[in-house]
Amino acid sequence: MKKLILLATLLTVFMAAGCANRNQHILDSNGAEQLKLRSMQTRIYDTSDRESTLRTVIATLQDLGFVIDKADSRLGSVSATKLEKYDLRMTVSVRPKSAEQLSVRANAQYNIYPVTDPEPYQRFFDALSKSLFLTAQMEEE
Repeated sequence: MKKLILLATLLTVFMAAGCANRNQHILDSNGAEQLKLRSMQTRIYDTSDRESTLRTVIATLQDLGFVIDKADSRLGSVSATKLEKYDLRMTVSVRPKSAEQLSVRANAQYNIYPVTDPEPYQRFFDALSKSLFLTAQMEEE
């Protein structure tokens, strides 16, 4: 009986060690993938005007063919959907990075799956950067 308990205990320990090693590997690869995805989804802008940036995010999404579903200036988020040939949903968050900078993060989903292709993010941030530049130029005049 003692041998059976010892054998069961050792088997449990080895199985747990194997699972921990495999789970650590999964977490490591997911961590690197998440970091890469987050870097595609985030841009830092040299402005502290969160309200103006949110308005520009809304206008940019509309220019790209999205319909605004929800905008919350208190939370600093905008959600929009593009239904042309596919169901693409994008949520954009605007948060202070420092006293002079804002972090803008876009999170896109195709149907229910996260978008990992950099192209939609690049298209959004290119358009947003141009709009923010034009907005800043108009405010200076």
